[in-house]
Amino acid sequence: MADTDASQLPVRPGEEPWSAAELAEVRSELDREISELRAEIEDKESELAEQLSDSVADAGDDPTDSSAKAYQREHDLALAYNTRELLAQSERAIERMTAGTYGECESCGQAIGKARLQAFPRATQCVRCKQREERR
Repeated sequence: MADTDASQLPVRPGEEPWSAAELAEVRSELDREISELRAEIEDKESELAEQLSDSVADAGDDPTDSSAKAYQREHDLALAYNTRELLAQSERAIERMTAGTYGECESCGQAIGKARLQAFPRATQCVRCKQREERR
């Protein structure tokens, strides 16, 4: 883990400061997720590359089969994109831990809330700012 003093991370009024053990647990969870997401991305990308390089496999398909395969490829691409996005969010959370800004809302600068971060460690906004963003 980085030089960040866990007790200096922002918390909401009435919350206990982060302990080093709590922050280490969240970071460990993020590290585990990052490893799993990277492996999943690698698998998906090799599957997609194999599908796209095998042009003979689709030869002779009727239009319905071709459409179904194209739909499946698009679906797989969307899942791979979502997985890459989760990976980026997880990596960003670790960067924020290292920088000492983990737990600070990127919109209003207030504390996100320790319980929220323990439940969703990739959160970058407090509940109020996230709700405001989703209403738009």
